[in-house]
Amino acid sequence: MVRVGKDDFVNGFVPHHNHGSVDYTSMESGHVHQCLDVTSPPIPTQDGGHIHYTEGYVVFENGHTHRYQAYSGPAIPVGDGMHVHYYDFYTTEDDGHRHHVKGVDQPAPGNK
Repeated sequence: MVRVGKDDFVNGFVPHHNHGSVDYTSMESGHVHQCLDVTSPPIPTQDGGHIHYTEGYVVFENGHTHRYQAYSGPAIPVGDGMHVHYYDFYTTEDDGHRHHVKGVDQPAPGNK
Protein backbone atom coordinates (compact mmCIF):
# COMPACT_ATOMS: atom_id res chain seq x y z
CA MET A 1 0.00 0.00 0.00
CA VAL A 2 1.38 3.36 -1.05
CA ARG A 3 1.35 5.95 1.73
CA VAL A 4 0.05 9.41 0.81
CA GLY A 5 0.60 12.47 2.97
CA LYS A 6 -0.92 15.94 3.04
CA ASP A 7 1.87 17.36 0.87
CA ASP A 8 1.81 14.64 -1.83
CA PHE A 9 0.44 15.46 -5.28
CA VAL A 10 -1.84 12.68 -6.52
CA ASN A 11 -3.96 12.34 -9.64
CA GLY A 12 -7.42 10.88 -9.07
CA PHE A 13 -9.29 10.17 -5.84
CA VAL A 14 -7.54 9.57 -2.51
CA PRO A 15 -9.68 7.49 -0.11
CA HIS A 16 -9.75 8.24 3.63
CA HIS A 17 -8.32 11.78 3.31
CA ASN A 18 -9.70 14.71 5.25
CA HIS A 19 -9.23 18.49 5.34
CA GLY A 20 -8.44 21.04 8.00
CA SER A 21 -9.27 24.72 8.15
CA VAL A 22 -8.75 27.75 10.34
CA ASP A 23 -11.23 30.56 9.86
CA TYR A 24 -13.22 33.22 11.68
CA THR A 25 -16.97 33.60 11.92
CA SER A 26 -18.88 36.68 10.82
CA MET A 27 -19.05 39.52 13.34
CA GLU A 28 -22.27 39.41 15.36
CA SER A 29 -23.04 41.20 18.63
CA GLY A 30 -19.66 42.92 18.47
CA HIS A 31 -17.43 39.82 18.33
CA VAL A 32 -16.14 36.92 16.22
CA HIS A 33 -15.11 33.35 17.04
CA GLN A 34 -12.24 31.35 15.64
CA CYS A 35 -13.30 28.12 13.93
CA LEU A 36 -10.70 25.31 13.94
CA ASP A 37 -11.98 22.37 11.93
CA VAL A 38 -11.12 18.89 10.68
CA THR A 39 -13.56 17.17 8.32
CA SER A 40 -14.73 13.59 8.11
CA PRO A 41 -13.22 11.25 5.51
CA PRO A 42 -14.80 11.63 2.04
CA ILE A 43 -18.46 10.87 1.42
CA PRO A 44 -19.05 9.66 -2.17
CA THR A 45 -21.65 11.55 -4.24
CA GLN A 46 -23.82 10.21 -7.06
CA ASP A 47 -21.80 12.07 -9.69
CA GLY A 48 -18.59 10.20 -8.74
CA GLY A 49 -17.19 13.04 -6.66
CA HIS A 50 -17.16 13.50 -2.91
CA ILE A 51 -17.99 15.89 -0.08
CA HIS A 52 -17.08 16.02 3.62
CA TYR A 53 -19.10 16.32 6.84
CA THR A 54 -17.96 18.36 9.79
CA GLU A 55 -19.25 19.28 13.20
CA GLY A 56 -17.86 20.96 16.25
CA TYR A 57 -17.70 24.13 18.31
CA VAL A 58 -16.21 27.52 17.59
CA VAL A 59 -13.63 28.79 20.07
CA PHE A 60 -15.07 30.22 23.35
CA GLU A 61 -15.36 34.00 23.11
CA ASN A 62 -17.39 36.73 24.80
CA GLY A 63 -18.63 34.29 27.45
CA HIS A 64 -20.10 31.64 25.13
CA THR A 65 -19.54 29.26 22.21
CA HIS A 66 -21.57 27.98 19.24
CA ARG A 67 -21.98 24.54 17.69
CA TYR A 68 -22.09 23.72 13.99
CA GLN A 69 -22.90 20.79 11.69
CA ALA A 70 -22.30 21.12 7.96
CA TYR A 71 -21.40 19.47 4.66
CA SER A 72 -18.82 20.87 2.26
CA GLY A 73 -19.33 21.51 -1.41
CA PRO A 74 -17.81 19.17 -4.03
CA ALA A 75 -14.07 18.88 -4.63
CA ILE A 76 -12.46 21.78 -6.49
CA PRO A 77 -9.18 20.85 -8.23
CA VAL A 78 -6.49 23.48 -7.57
CA GLY A 79 -3.69 22.02 -9.68
CA ASP A 80 -0.66 19.86 -8.95
CA GLY A 81 -2.83 16.89 -7.89
CA MET A 82 -4.55 18.74 -5.01
CA HIS A 83 -8.13 19.82 -4.27
CA VAL A 84 -10.13 21.91 -1.80
CA HIS A 85 -13.79 22.26 -0.77
CA TYR A 86 -15.92 25.36 -0.27
CA TYR A 87 -17.98 25.59 2.91
CA ASP A 88 -20.81 27.94 3.86
CA PHE A 89 -22.84 27.41 7.06
CA TYR A 90 -24.33 29.02 10.15
CA THR A 91 -23.61 28.18 13.76
CA THR A 92 -26.29 27.46 16.32
CA GLU A 93 -27.97 30.38 18.03
CA ASP A 94 -26.46 31.03 21.46
CA ASP A 95 -26.51 34.18 23.59
CA GLY A 96 -29.22 35.56 21.27
CA HIS A 97 -27.31 35.36 17.97
CA ARG A 98 -25.62 33.06 15.47
CA HIS A 99 -22.61 33.43 13.16
CA HIS A 100 -21.97 32.77 9.48
CA VAL A 101 -18.87 30.80 8.48
CA LYS A 102 -17.68 30.46 4.89
CA GLY A 103 -14.45 29.83 3.05
CA VAL A 104 -12.21 27.17 1.58
CA ASP A 105 -10.45 24.41 3.50
CA GLN A 106 -6.78 23.46 3.20
CA PRO A 107 -5.70 21.50 0.09
CA ALA A 108 -5.56 17.71 0.25
CA PRO A 109 -4.04 15.18 -2.17
CA GLY A 110 -6.07 14.07 -5.18
CA ASN A 111 -7.61 16.06 -8.00
CA LYS A 112 -11.07 14.44 -7.80
